[in-house]
Amino acid sequence: MSCELAVDDIVTEFLLNTCRMCPGSKNKHAVFAALTCGIIATGLPKNEVDDKCAVIPITAGSVVEFYIEPILQHIGDVDVMYHYNIDLAIPRGYPPPAQLPAEFHNYVQVMEIIDSHLPGYVYLELRYLLTECSDDDQYNAVEYDRGKYLSYQRTREMTAEVHGPAYVVYRSWMVSSVDQVPCLRCLLLFLFP
Repeated sequence: MSCELAVDDIVTEFLLNTCRMCPGSKNKHAVFAALTCGIIATGLPKNEVDDKCAVIPITAGSVVEFYIEPILQHIGDVDVMYHYNIDLAIPRGYPPPAQLPAEFHNYVQVMEIIDSHLPGYVYLELRYLLTECSDDDQYNAVEYDRGKYLSYQRTREMTAEVHGPAYVVYRSWMVSSVDQVPCLRCLLLFLFP
């Protein structure tokens, strides 16, 4: 047990000695992350099915999680995840939600998360189509035929480097590189009351 505490103390000491706390809004990486979220929300191509759907960006990574600046000024990137407001993921075996936050569209495709044989990877099976009732803001679910799975394909027509699921974007005016990661929103709060 004392060995584990010693390792924790070593990591804490390292972070406290090598990383500076963000000075609020003066942190250029945090400001750049917010600017990038705005660019993604307005500049990404809309969904092919419905051009009224919205792209919702979320700042992620060390800019948000650790509230630190990089140890060296020229090292570090900004991570931005984004999802469409017409897609949702739920764990396998759970019923589709009847209510959703206001950011969602009036119809939503629900994917069921199915564990795979590979650690850290899942299958996403298209299971339900939720349509909003205008009377009570409740969603009705219609079940899809089984056997349709979401596929990750590179659909963007841009010259971006690909690192796993992320598109790495470099521009001359940027403070650092930007990792843009497409994702699906999962609403566990609505599944576990």
